[in-house]
Parts: sequence; structure tokens; C-alpha cells
Amino acid sequence: MIFGLFGKRAKRLAPVEALLARVADASRQPGLYIGGGIPDTFEGRFESLTLHAFLILRRLRELPAPAGDLAQDFVDACFAYLELGFRQGGISDIAVPKRMKKIGQSFYGRIKAYESALAAPEPGALAEALRRNVSPGEGATALADYVGQAQQRLSQLDLDAILGQETLFPAFPVHESTPSV
Repeated sequence: MIFGLFGKRAKRLAPVEALLARVADASRQPGLYIGGGIPDTFEGRFESLTLHAFLILRRLRELPAPAGDLAQDFVDACFAYLELGFRQGGISDIAVPKRMKKIGQSFYGRIKAYESALAAPEPGALAEALRRNVSPGEGATALADYVGQAQQRLSQLDLDAILGQETLFPAFPVHESTPSV
């Protein structure tokens, strides 16, 4: 009997794990780091993952049940993924909880900042929030445009499409620099 419970949980979480994998892949697009100005560091990768997770969570919040339950499972999977990254990065078992607390505060702080920026009447509010948190340079404007495109794309998807579609986010363009002669 007890072993059946583990199987049901694993079966329930399989789509969440697959969704997290697609979100993590999207957050690693080279254009985000080149043209979007996200630093290619652990912190930068965290910021990119958080931005993409925010977009998914925002869409899940708009959908009917069971999207809310899926959203909580998705957040849990995100934190498990980040914790695994710490452990694989050599952070000691004693330090991981302290780091996870800081990551949690940052994650929810970013979500609040992005949500507020999207609700703000000023057109540049999102770019400013992204400049403060993700991309300190001019890439923040390109990131804000990308977020708008991603929101538009996600708004067309229902829960089944979010769970089943391979590509959820638009491609962030990589502009190759032309060599000077």
C-alpha cells in the first residue's frame, strides 16, 4: 500500500519536472546573456530562471484548477532544482539551508517586483525592475520586450498546452557582432 503512494506522487510530479526542464532550458538561451545583458554567473542564471518561472506562475494563476496545485508543485520543483545546484556546487550540508533561505527571499522578492512592474501605469516600469534585478545595462529594455512576447505567447496556452508544448518561450535573438575590417 505505502509503495503505491510513492508511485502516484512520482506520476503526478512527472509533468512538473518536464515543465521545469523546459523552463530551465529557456532560461539558458545564449541571447539572454549576450543581448539581454544577464551576467553568465550563478546569480545571473538564477535571475533568468526566476524570470521564466515568474512568467509560468503568472499564467498558471490565470488558469482554472488544477493549475494552482501545479503552480505550487512547480515552485517546489524549482527550489529542489536550486538546492541540488548548491549541493553539486560543493556547498556544505550545513550552509545549504541558509543559502536556500536567501534564495527564497530573492525569488519571492523578484516575483513581487515583476508583478508590480507589470501592473504599473508607467511603460518603462518592467525594464527598470529588470535593470535593478537582472540586467544592469541596456539589455533590460530588450529583456522587457522579451517578457512581453513571452506573456503574449503564454496567454494563448491552456494547462494542457503548457504541460505538453515543447517550446513555451520565444527565442531571444542573438545578434552576432560583425568583424571590423
